[in-house]
Amino acid sequence: MTLIQPFRALRPAPGRAAEVLAPPYDVLSSAEARERAKDKPWSFLHISKPEIDLDPSIDPYDRAVYAKAAENLERMIKAGILIRDPKPCYYAYRQTWRDRRQTGLAAITSLADYRSNRIRKHEHTTPVKEDDRVRQIEAVKAQTGPVMIGYPAAPDIDALLARATQRPPDVDVTADDGVRHELWVVGDDDTIARLTRAVDALPALYIADGHHRSAAAARVAQAHGGNGAHDYFLAVLFPHHQMTILDYNRVLRDLNGRSPEQLLAELRPRFTVTASDQPVRPSAAGEFGLFVAGRWYKLTIRPDLIPSNDPIGRLPITLLSRNVIEPIFGITDPRTDKRIDFVGGGRGLAELQRRVASGEMKAAFALYPTQMADLMAVADAGGIMPPTSTWFEPKLADGMVNHVLD
Repeated sequence: MTLIQPFRALRPAPGRAAEVLAPPYDVLSSAEARERAKDKPWSFLHISKPEIDLDPSIDPYDRAVYAKAAENLERMIKAGILIRDPKPCYYAYRQTWRDRRQTGLAAITSLADYRSNRIRKHEHTTPVKEDDRVRQIEAVKAQTGPVMIGYPAAPDIDALLARATQRPPDVDVTADDGVRHELWVVGDDDTIARLTRAVDALPALYIADGHHRSAAAARVAQAHGGNGAHDYFLAVLFPHHQMTILDYNRVLRDLNGRSPEQLLAELRPRFTVTASDQPVRPSAAGEFGLFVAGRWYKLTIRPDLIPSNDPIGRLPITLLSRNVIEPIFGITDPRTDKRIDFVGGGRGLAELQRRVASGEMKAAFALYPTQMADLMAVADAGGIMPPTSTWFEPKLADGMVNHVLD
């Protein structure tokens, strides 16, 4: 078995992609998805968030929800909105967002290599979310949400993708969030063979976004006892140097019994604290922005507190947790403690300032984004990243390519 294989994608018919493409299932609430899909009968949200077509009071994990997903997928196929390519292909998938562009390879990826850790993970999964994806795959008999994967430096793969994208794209859609999605069908046998060999020569791949989808695919494959298509999961592979991780910032509901002045005083033994007239955007892992009591501060951690040989210990979120969140605020489990919340970097520093200025929160910390090289180092060491430490942008569109399990 090779690391990747071409596949016969189920995808929007020519001219229909703009009606179909939708944000990933896990970035919208049911209410948000219902609003986004209003008057859009062919939106992929009817498959990825099918509860929007049922009574709003329904449990999104109800059996009827998954049955509705299967019904909606079949309806879109019968109407000719989704069609399936006649032969196995690869697909070059380019995303352009603001000043960033990343060009990847849509393929199906070996679950044997996932199990052996050649396809490496950096997050734990939660049983409820994993069960949800298992039920979705079983109901629609397809993998409908690609896993985002990074690959290490491979100029030959980059060059093959560059050549494949020299002609006009087969799909070119700019979504309402400003992200441009382009797709090229790569169907010639020589290019397919060269891409397969080039990827197979890589030492490892790295899951960036989609741990629940890949884990669910592995469970479904195990239940089916190995069955060709079930032995692979749907993914888009991007060169790691093109991928963008945004900052994932923290806001605190209280100061754990301290005044702002006491908080600053407790920070000074570990940080250089400098007041700022402007919002502070950190430029290195050891820098943090703090907004408290109506003012921004730049925090620079003592260099001796940054471990050089610990890939998890030197992450920005680990430095903040070990030196501030845990000892000062007493928060040891950010996944369950209601005093802390998380703000994705796409919302900007103004959102941190707004939430504190409104009185909802008492302090906000801006972090330097985790780097892909750090994520890969953690995965290579067999480590697990701290919760909510990465936010990838742009997100892959649901509905662009789907892997039918037949």
